[in-house]
Amino acid sequence: MLVLATVGFAINFWAWALLSPLGPRFQDSLHLSSFEQSLLVAVPVVVGSLGRVPVGALTDRFGGRVMFPLVSAATIVSVLYLGLAGHSTFAALLVGGFFLGIGGTAFAVGVPYVSAWFPPERRGLAIGIFGAGMGGTAISALTTVKLVEAHGMAGPFLIAAAALAGYAVVAALVMRDAPGHAAPAEPLVHRLAATVKLGVTWQASALYAVAFGGYVAFSVYLPTYLKTGYGLSQTDAANRMAGFVLLAVAMRPVGGWLSDRVGPVRVLAGSLALVLAGAFVQSFTPSLAPVGTIAFLTMAAALGAGSGAVFALVALLAPADKVGSVTGVVGAAGGLGGFVPPLVMGSVYGAFGSYAIGLVLLAVVAAAALTFTETGVRSEVTHRTPAGQQCTGGTA
Repeated sequence: MLVLATVGFAINFWAWALLSPLGPRFQDSLHLSSFEQSLLVAVPVVVGSLGRVPVGALTDRFGGRVMFPLVSAATIVSVLYLGLAGHSTFAALLVGGFFLGIGGTAFAVGVPYVSAWFPPERRGLAIGIFGAGMGGTAISALTTVKLVEAHGMAGPFLIAAAALAGYAVVAALVMRDAPGHAAPAEPLVHRLAATVKLGVTWQASALYAVAFGGYVAFSVYLPTYLKTGYGLSQTDAANRMAGFVLLAVAMRPVGGWLSDRVGPVRVLAGSLALVLAGAFVQSFTPSLAPVGTIAFLTMAAALGAGSGAVFALVALLAPADKVGSVTGVVGAAGGLGGFVPPLVMGSVYGAFGSYAIGLVLLAVVAAAALTFTETGVRSEVTHRTPAGQQCTGGTA
C-alpha cells in the first residue's frame, strides 16, 4: 500500500509540474513578461495547495482507496486540455493550469492513508518514503522539454494522461484502506473547524510553508532563474532543476527517518540553518561552478529533509482522527509557500535586473522559521511528549 500511494503521488505530481519546464518556451512564443511567466507556473501550485484542505478532510471521511483514483481521474481532464487545445494563449494556459492544480492535492490523500498503515514508531520514515513521490516533478523536468521537441506540444501531456489513467484503474482495483479505518462521525465543516484550533496545525503550517514551499518554488522557477541569471539553455536549466529535485526527494525520507531517532525539532533546526546559509551565499550570484551549485544542492537537501521532518511532527502531535484534515491544511500552507516566491522573484528581477533581493528574503524567512522552531515548536513538543520520548520525537 505504501508503494501504491508513493507511485500515485509521483504520477500526480508529474502531471502537476508539466507547465514549469515549458515556462521559458511559453515566455518566448507568447511574449510573456517575467511576472506573467511566474504567474503561469504558480497557478497550479496555489490551486493544488488550497485544494488539499477539502481533499484531506474528504480522505478522513472516505479513505485513500476512494480518493486516490478520484484525484488521478480528475487530473486527466486538465492534462488532456492543455496538451490538445489549451496552450495557444496565455488565458487558455491559466485556465488549464488552474484545473491542473487538482493533481497537487494527491499529497493530502497519501499522508493520512500511509499514516494509518504504520505504528507511531515507523510513521516518520513511512511518510518520508511516501513524500519521495514529489520526485514526480523531476520526471517532468527531465522529460517534458525533450518530448515536446520530439513529438510536439501534445506529447508529454498525452503520456502523463495515460499514466494517470493506468494508475487510477490499478488503484481502484488493488488499494485497500488500513484495517480499522473508520469514517469520522462529525460533519466536514465541524472537523475543519476543530482542525484549525489545533496548535500543531499552525506550527506545522508555518514550517511547511518554508520547507516544502521553498522546494516547490525552486522546482517551478529554477529553470527560469538559471536561464535568465546564468544564460543556460532551456534543456540545461531543466536538467539542473531535475538534479535539485532528485536530491530533495532523496532527503525527504532521510528527514523522516532522522526525526524518528533524534526528533523532528532537531532535524528542522538543522535544515533551516542550512537553507539560511545557502540562500545568503546565492544572493551574491556566485559562479555556478562550484559555489552556486553547492549552495543550491545544500538548500535542496535541507528543504527535502525539513519537509520530511514537518510531517513527523504532525504524526507526533496531531490526533489520529484528524491527521488527514491537519495534513490538508499543512499541505495547503506548503503549496502557498511555493506560490509566492516565483511571483516575488519575477517582480524583483523585472524591477532591478537581479534576483539578489529575493534570495535575501528567503534567508530572512529561514532565520525566522529557525527561531520559531527553537522556541515555540520545541516548547510544544516538550510539553506534549513524555520525557523518555523527547529525543526520538515521540515517534519511536
